[in-house]
Amino acid sequence: MSRSEAERKTRQPQWSVGNSVEALNGRRTWRWHMATSRWLTTYALVFALSFMALVGLLEYSVDAAMNREIDSGIRWQLRYYDSVSDEDLAAAIKRKLEHEKGHVNYYGLFAPDGRRIVGDIETLPAGLRLVQVGQTLASTMGATRTLTGDPSAPTLRLLGVVRENGSRLVVGRRLADVEAVRGELNRAVIGGGLLCIVASIAVGLLIGLRQARRVSGMQRVTARIASGELAQRLPAEGRDELAMLAHLVNHMLDEVERLMNEVKGACDGIAHDLRTPLVRLRVHLAKIAEIAGESGDGVASQMISRVRSETDSILVRFSAMLRISEISGMQRRSAFEVISFESLVDELCELYRPLAEERSIELSLRMDPVAPLHADRALLFEAFSNLFDNAIKFSPDGGKISVELWASCEGAQFVISDNGPGIPVSERHAVLGRFYRGEQTKHVSGAGLGLGIVAAILHLHDFAMRIGGDERGATITVDCWPHHFH
Repeated sequence: MSRSEAERKTRQPQWSVGNSVEALNGRRTWRWHMATSRWLTTYALVFALSFMALVGLLEYSVDAAMNREIDSGIRWQLRYYDSVSDEDLAAAIKRKLEHEKGHVNYYGLFAPDGRRIVGDIETLPAGLRLVQVGQTLASTMGATRTLTGDPSAPTLRLLGVVRENGSRLVVGRRLADVEAVRGELNRAVIGGGLLCIVASIAVGLLIGLRQARRVSGMQRVTARIASGELAQRLPAEGRDELAMLAHLVNHMLDEVERLMNEVKGACDGIAHDLRTPLVRLRVHLAKIAEIAGESGDGVASQMISRVRSETDSILVRFSAMLRISEISGMQRRSAFEVISFESLVDELCELYRPLAEERSIELSLRMDPVAPLHADRALLFEAFSNLFDNAIKFSPDGGKISVELWASCEGAQFVISDNGPGIPVSERHAVLGRFYRGEQTKHVSGAGLGLGIVAAILHLHDFAMRIGGDERGATITVDCWPHHFH
């Protein structure tokens, strides 16, 4: 039964083996990098805000200190002019302006009605609080204003007093020097702060990358351990928390590996030791059956035949158990080579087609060119033989089996479907274990170990098997490309 290309892409089997490690590998270290980036961003933001607060505090402190110095100079000049009589004050201001160098100081003498008498301050600055007669200058602070009448609009620090005759004397000092110092300070502090931020982020990135490489190495080893390589251990260099965690995990793995080897050895020993007496029992039963046949005891012959059948079933189970243990204990990829998947599938179809024809089962094959596989051909032949055997065993007489092979974007994909009783969703995980027989297939002979052998072989190859279908048949899909990191 062929499928269109669209059906191939949309059909999704409902359960897969090997997904847990694949999901683990899907959590790449980019997530750790994202956490590192968030920490670095938070650190940079806190650093920048703290630095801005520091710059503001420095600027405020420097401005306040320089303003206090300027106010002290202005107060000194006001005390000097306080000793000059009101009649001579205008002349004294003119002489001061004539000898002023650099135009740093500004002066303005205004009549009680606000009219300018003399000075380069054109108008009385609005909002300037003047020191009244009798008040002291010691605690008086100046005000910063911008002269509106001057095209260059200099910013001045101003302080004014009201004299005894009602006139108003305003003395100011240009803040160009203060602004120049403030600019230099800001440039120095901001430049140094940016350099510190860049250096801190660079160091943080280097530390983060080092930790990311360590986590990535642990991830790769963890994926290999999850895929069955229990001899692997996490890298534990250094003396930080990661190293401590790695030591604890490695100690746990040592214990897990020891216990699993003990259990595996005990099970394998039991299976191996029981095979010999079971074989002897079968031989004795064969002799007894021969004697019973010669004596003409039909009832005894039937009973002995049933016992021999049960004995053969037990032997098959022990052989399958030892085979699964043997496959699980193989050195990974030790016998791998480049093989033609197309020829393997074609050979399997030719082998099982006569068995299907004996029961009038239609075996159809649709095969597209696929890339060669790096695999153990004998093990894959054994695994797919079990799939073919199950499909024929559980298909009804006159049924249909469809075999498809195509190249997906990741690699070769093999699908075998039948129209047997199917595998319920609740049993799709259990059928991959040992000795499990589905409720709908218990009447069919077998040990319940076929899919367990398939799962062990595919796990060795890092291939994924997905079980799908419904009550009208089962669909087994094998994704023949690596699903783990190595």
